[in-house]
Amino acid sequence: MAFLADGTPAGPATENPGKFVVTALDAVTFAGLLFVAASGFTLVFGLMRTVNMAHGSLFLLAAYIAIRVQEAMVGQSRNIDPSQVGLLDWLVPMLAGALVAAVLGLAIHQIFLRWNEGQELRQALITLALTVVLADQMLREFGGLAQTMVWPGAISHFFTILGERYALTRVFILGVAVLVGALLWLWLTRTSMGIVIRAGVDDRQMVRGLGINIRLVFAITFFVGSFLAGVGGVLGASFAGAAPGTDGSWLLNALIVVIVGGLGSLRGAAAGSLLYGTVVAFSPVYLPTEYSYYAIIITFALLALVLAIRPYGLFGRPA
Repeated sequence: MAFLADGTPAGPATENPGKFVVTALDAVTFAGLLFVAASGFTLVFGLMRTVNMAHGSLFLLAAYIAIRVQEAMVGQSRNIDPSQVGLLDWLVPMLAGALVAAVLGLAIHQIFLRWNEGQELRQALITLALTVVLADQMLREFGGLAQTMVWPGAISHFFTILGERYALTRVFILGVAVLVGALLWLWLTRTSMGIVIRAGVDDRQMVRGLGINIRLVFAITFFVGSFLAGVGGVLGASFAGAAPGTDGSWLLNALIVVIVGGLGSLRGAAAGSLLYGTVVAFSPVYLPTEYSYYAIIITFALLALVLAIRPYGLFGRPA
């Protein structure tokens, strides 16, 4: 359809291939951001079967913390120019924000969730209540205006592809997503802890019978999942800013990715991110102009279609 897209905002791709390629790059790079944001949710919800509706709050809190740390490092609180930001001025705040999210996520797991294993509704209600509390506290501490994490000057450039300008920062996001995916795959498939995590999901009693402290393993998993939520939050704040309500939007994004891809599947999270990112990027550009405001409906049509054909998601399996 995209190749015959006459009367759309982008026009026929055969006449404007640069716009089509840029839209495809938008889809892939946004999918990378979705994957980073959803990978932690995949670990916690998909593998551990723990419902953490506060995932979006950890995402937003990490973004706010990183912005504050970056402002302190640069020595300026407003109108920071990318030329003032070195790579460490972005990397250190990102690690600081993600670490705060990881510690808070671990505290939520140990205090509120570890006693409710297998009680999904109770976990959902508890973490929803925590989300409200955290949202109010973040509004009080950080205010209600949108804030932005500034990219390092070294990557705040554009390059030209088929006559169209494209931001190098979006390619950087994709690189981070590939790195995160590779590290997660190695951890879950090539380390003893990864094997224990996957075995513990299938049969916790058997793992306990082998003398393995499955609670400690799952606590580490929750810590890593929350850390990844924080990394996604900093990337999201650099990409589109952070503001009240961002937490709910990204929680919904993570839910869609995990449900489409399938619970407990890392490659499902990657496939779900790519499908979702493609729909988000192409729908408003290659739908007829008078129907472009229906683009959001296409997202949920994708969700309904996948679940109608694959009830457990693309790569999911029964819990």
